[in-house]
Amino acid sequence: MSSRNIPVKKTIALVAHDHKKDELLDWIEKHKIELKKHQLLATATTGKLIEEKLKVKVDRVLSGPLGGDQQVGAMIANGDIQMVIFFWDPMEAQPHDSDVKALLRLGVVWNIPMACNPATADFVLESQLMTQNYQAEITDYTYYLNRKIN
Repeated sequence: MSSRNIPVKKTIALVAHDHKKDELLDWIEKHKIELKKHQLLATATTGKLIEEKLKVKVDRVLSGPLGGDQQVGAMIANGDIQMVIFFWDPMEAQPHDSDVKALLRLGVVWNIPMACNPATADFVLESQLMTQNYQAEITDYTYYLNRKIN
């Protein structure tokens, strides 16, 4: 099994659906001191709101429905993002639900910390592992890549 280093200074993707943006901003306010120690990345509108809230630069990708979720997913696969905080709305269908599912799947495939609600995000951000390098084991998917389709 191979592994991927999750460094002390992490690139954290912060994503929120429209009805969850205020909840994410409240959570960010609670954790702003810790978050400022890391590189932050967000989808377009969320990133702008976070910059205004924290007064720090936030790298931005496109809005989720325009491909931002896919951009974040590609960055996870490339090893450029080490953590995702994604407050998604479980009560409303999104026009890009397949992109959301793909993003969540990539977080699992590449075994990065991912939180989809404030309680889990609290546990992740307050973990002692946030202050050290961490070797995340990566599942070997060779079987899936090499199997014959009948």
